[in-house]
Amino acid sequence: MGAEKADKEHRGIPQAVFLEDVDSYMSSTTPAKNAANVLKDFDEQLQKYKYMELNLLQRKKRLRAQVPDIEKTLEIVKHMLQKKEEFQTHFLLSDQVHALATVPPTDRVFLWLGANVMLEYTIEEAIALLSKNLNTATVNADQLEDDLGYLSNQITTMEVNMARVYNWDFKRRKAASDK
Repeated sequence: MGAEKADKEHRGIPQAVFLEDVDSYMSSTTPAKNAANVLKDFDEQLQKYKYMELNLLQRKKRLRAQVPDIEKTLEIVKHMLQKKEEFQTHFLLSDQVHALATVPPTDRVFLWLGANVMLEYTIEEAIALLSKNLNTATVNADQLEDDLGYLSNQITTMEVNMARVYNWDFKRRKAASDK
């Protein structure tokens, strides 16, 4: 059952079934379903896939923006670990406004965690946390890339299915009008 479910879904994304034989598919559907209804159902499924794709693209964009921030913060914390003496740096006050600051030697740093939460860590703890967060963000971005590839295949499958049903219906109506 588990392997069968894995074939049907890819991390929560349902698999689009390719219509090998449109004639047998259309004859197996209930009599109330004509080509227009089937196309409507396929279009609804296609729109769901496109909505999923949009959400995944937004998540990927957010993750890709987080990675450089985490890397930069990790680099600064590692620099603080190596430098056990006072140093000067520029920091951002607001857009386009920087200030010069003197940083005394310290063994503690404050990190923004999000949602207006800042916590104090030792430098070693901060390095461990930032490294873990960087690894997690990278892995999640790679998984999103994989999901987007899978989703792209499902969208293509649904578009091909819709074209096949449309062509089947066109041929059927043309044959009926020729009689």
